Amino acid sequence: MSASNPSKGVPLVEMRDISIQFGGVKAVDGVTIDLHPGEVVGLLGHNGAGKSTLIKILSGAYQANSGDILINGEKVDIRSPRDAKALGIETIYQTLALADNIDAPGNLFLGRELMTPYGTLDDDAMERATRDVMGRLNPNFRKIKEPVKNLSGGQRQSVAIARALHFNAKILIMDEPTAALGPQETRQVAELIKQLKKEGIGIFLISHDLHDVFDLSDRVSVMKNGKLVGTCNTSDVTKDEVLGMIILGKLPGEQSRQELESMH
Repeated sequence: MSASNPSKGVPLVEMRDISIQFGGVKAVDGVTIDLHPGEVVGLLGHNGAGKSTLIKILSGAYQANSGDILINGEKVDIRSPRDAKALGIETIYQTLALADNIDAPGNLFLGRELMTPYGTLDDDAMERATRDVMGRLNPNFRKIKEPVKNLSGGQRQSVAIARALHFNAKILIMDEPTAALGPQETRQVAELIKQLKKEGIGIFLISHDLHDVFDLSDRVSVMKNGKLVGTCNTSDVTKDEVLGMIILGKLPGEQSRQELESMH
C-alpha cells in the first residue's frame, strides 16, 4: 500500500531506494518517498527509525551510499547543504537558527545582506523585502523592527520560513515545527503551512505529534528500523492504524484487532 499520487504528474522530489550506513548499521535501508507541489508529507517513526537521517540526505548534511534523488524528474547530486539550497531545498529546524538580538530583516538577510551602491547596508531594501514576504505568509505580522527574541514562537517560525521563501525555497523540510508551542501558536503554524501549500511549495513535515501530522499532512510515510513501512493518504487511515505502522511496522491491512488493542 504505497500511496503515491500519479494524477499529480511529476513529483517535486523523489528519493529512490535510498540507503546509508554508519559503521555497518543501515540507518536508512532502501527507502523511496516522494513529494508533490503544494503537498505536505508527514514523516513519522520512533527516534532511531531513520526519518531524520533520510531528510539529512535530502538537505545535503549526509550523502547516501546508494539510491537517487530526483527534483522535478531530473536526477541531482546533493553533496552539501549549499547544493540543496541551490535546488530550492530549505530546512526549518526546531531550533530555528535565528539571531535573537536582531530584527526580522536582519535575520532574513543574515550572511546575505543587501548593500547600497555606496557599500553600506541597504536597510530600506531589506525591510521592504521582509514586509513583502511576511505579508504573503502572515499578514498580521507587525513587529518587523523588533529583535526576534521578543517574538512569540509562532512569529519566530514565520521569520524562519520567510527567510527560506525569500531565497526561493520550493521544498521545505520542517523538523518538529510545533514542538514547544502552545495551542494558539500551533494554529499559527498550521495557517502558515496552508499558505505555503497555496504557493505550490512542497513540505516534508517531521514530527512526533501524530495529531499535528494528521491535521497538516496530505500523506504520511512511516519508517521503522531504517525501512519504510509504507505511505498512505492521511484521509484513508485512522490514527490507530498509523500508530500500528509506527509501533508494529505493519500496514493497516496487516494489523490485527488484538495488536491494535494491545497498543493502548
